[in-house]
Amino acid sequence: MGRSLARLFVERGDWVALLGRDAEELARSQSDLQARGAPGVRVVTALCDLEDTGTFRPALEGVEQSLEGLDTVVVTAAVFATQEKLEADPVLAQKMLTVDFANTIVFCEEVRKKLLLRGTGTLCVFSSVAGDRARKPVVLYGAAKAGLSAYLEGLDHRYRSQGLTTVCVKPGFVKTAMTAGLPTPPFAGDPDEVAQTVLEAIDRGTPVVYAPPIWRAVMTAIKAMPRFIMRRAKF
Repeated sequence: MGRSLARLFVERGDWVALLGRDAEELARSQSDLQARGAPGVRVVTALCDLEDTGTFRPALEGVEQSLEGLDTVVVTAAVFATQEKLEADPVLAQKMLTVDFANTIVFCEEVRKKLLLRGTGTLCVFSSVAGDRARKPVVLYGAAKAGLSAYLEGLDHRYRSQGLTTVCVKPGFVKTAMTAGLPTPPFAGDPDEVAQTVLEAIDRGTPVVYAPPIWRAVMTAIKAMPRFIMRRAKF
């Protein structure tokens, strides 16, 4: 989804910085975006690992200098595993909880400070519909995403009047490498379609966006279900 969104940015002429922990993968994505981008587009990269908070500030400062400023930061990275795998592997569970909740928030705090110093800017972060309601298949992953969504809502309440626009993206099931091998449920999304929905939300400053949009109705129905039904449900 991050790659699809970056392609939309460069195709319309936006300068883009790619942050990630794999230098070779960053270089491949950089070449792809330069080839697709409008004339004059600048694409830069920086090493940044959500498992290592020490990489956050240097990466942001480096790309800020290379792009002559930052106005929009998008966070798509996360760790995912099934509930069964997380329960069987405490080390993996701790990694997922740390990366998807604590370290993502630490990264966002670095971004928040930079954008507020600038006086305006957008922080767009991918959370998940898994955080909308506790469910059997996503107890741990859903808890991390619920906390992340709550943090982003708090930022919106506290800082929008000061110029910080927060966009919380709540994807449903999207056919990506992260979900490869899992059964495909109804309403599964396509990365390119999700990216278009997110781009429109960023441009409008929409505080919460479901992607694909039908997941808003799906989760509204799930959130309305009484607890005794949720105890029996398998989804």
